[in-house]
Amino acid sequence: MFTPNGFILPKSHAIALFFILLLPQKTDCQTTILDSLFTFRAGIIKRGEALDIIAGRTGYNFTYDSRLVDREKKTVMNFHDTRLKSILDTILQNDSLVFSVIDKYIIISRAEIASASTTDSQRAITFNYLTGTIVDDESREPLAYATLGLKNNGKGTITNNNGEFGLKVSSDLLNDTLSVSYLGYIRREIPLRQALGNNFTISMKREFISIPEIIIRNQIPQEIISRAIKAISLNYGNTPAYLTGFYREGVLNKHELQNYSEAILQIYKSAYSGSLFYDQVKVLKSRKTENTDQRDTLTVRFKAGLNTCLELDGVRNTFDFLKRESMADYSYRITDIVTYDDEMAYAIDFEQRKEVDLPLYRGTVYINTLDYSIPYAEFELNPELIHKMKDSFVANGSRGFTTLPLSVKYSVSYRKVNGRYFLSHVRGDLVFSSSQKKRLFKSQFTVFFELAVTETDLLNVSRFEKEELAPVHSIFSKTITNYDPLFWGSMDFIRPEDNLLQALKNMKVKLQEFSK
Repeated sequence: MFTPNGFILPKSHAIALFFILLLPQKTDCQTTILDSLFTFRAGIIKRGEALDIIAGRTGYNFTYDSRLVDREKKTVMNFHDTRLKSILDTILQNDSLVFSVIDKYIIISRAEIASASTTDSQRAITFNYLTGTIVDDESREPLAYATLGLKNNGKGTITNNNGEFGLKVSSDLLNDTLSVSYLGYIRREIPLRQALGNNFTISMKREFISIPEIIIRNQIPQEIISRAIKAISLNYGNTPAYLTGFYREGVLNKHELQNYSEAILQIYKSAYSGSLFYDQVKVLKSRKTENTDQRDTLTVRFKAGLNTCLELDGVRNTFDFLKRESMADYSYRITDIVTYDDEMAYAIDFEQRKEVDLPLYRGTVYINTLDYSIPYAEFELNPELIHKMKDSFVANGSRGFTTLPLSVKYSVSYRKVNGRYFLSHVRGDLVFSSSQKKRLFKSQFTVFFELAVTETDLLNVSRFEKEELAPVHSIFSKTITNYDPLFWGSMDFIRPEDNLLQALKNMKVKLQEFSK
């Protein structure tokens, strides 16, 4: 299948990369389009029309929350040799708005102003920040990507690769219960008030299920998969939902971080059945950093991370290895029955058949033995054939360089909230090798992207306005805004792992959330 950009995607989901040469550049302060002078003689028009005229003249598109700009309100657009920033100030007539320029986007946002005057209702709600680590009860090893959530609420998070978590809970939810789940372990439930305080360690006990081999042998994995597909509407619902999530992506050259981006997203998750609508994403808050002191001549950017996170919802966009028409390309076997969330799930291993020469996936999908939901799947492209996928991942290759994928791994999990399953966590880890012709030198790049859903909402769900949408197919780190003080506020984010924290420090990045 060909994308609009012209490069080939595999039969299932892939992520495309840009490899470009990084040339020495001056870092002196430069003026932006906001400092340029313009003349407009449009008279009295609507604000929306004024912004469209500016976009047409400058070639820069506007990005903003539709609640910030009343496009129907009239304004006077008569200016002579006036700075664009002054023109926007006059048209929008809102002192609380600020403008920033990222690539060919002018971003309109509300200035973060600390105000001493808060309403009584705002004072009444306070936030408690729960932090800690999830560990194995016997080995004390941290459990990466464990799921935490409020038992009676859609709020939750996951642990990072070090088993660490952080969750911001408002005071009106303190009577709820914290539920902790991990595949193969007994679920823990802890009253929130008991979990208050920093560095709270939660131990999880592994649960071993003694299942006679004959029971596993008599099950046909393809039939279990078919039942799971038929049960999607019942398990995942047929109405849309809002998901709030934390997204991050980065590229490392060996152990040196090249670029890193993170954001709080709101996702319009379309119904899992009976809907022709696609998913939508808008960025609520975001920030990025890039290593401007790179000494290597080769750098890498990747695109479609946001889009791939949505596509990797393999229940909504059926995984290739779950499709009936693709089953002939795979072999399946039930290898175990494990516990998850106090219920049991079949562990079904799959891999492509040897006679199939296209690189497909191998991995494990877990299917609930009772309701046939799919709580978790982990899979990778066949490493023996992955070299055939070069054109699916690399675009605009740097001249004189040959870049090949070495490893492409994904994982996806779902969380049950009040009887309905929601997307919980998506992770992608990709490794590439790049070599220059006639040289022995090779560079190895590690690319990762991750989405952790921190809140679900089923009330008053409607699709976003076009101007609110994030450009999910673009290079994410080039379309987001910069840092600001007290950045995340009451929003949840994934705590950076030790190696990522060190890499950020090596880049001399000063972030409040990353300081110990």
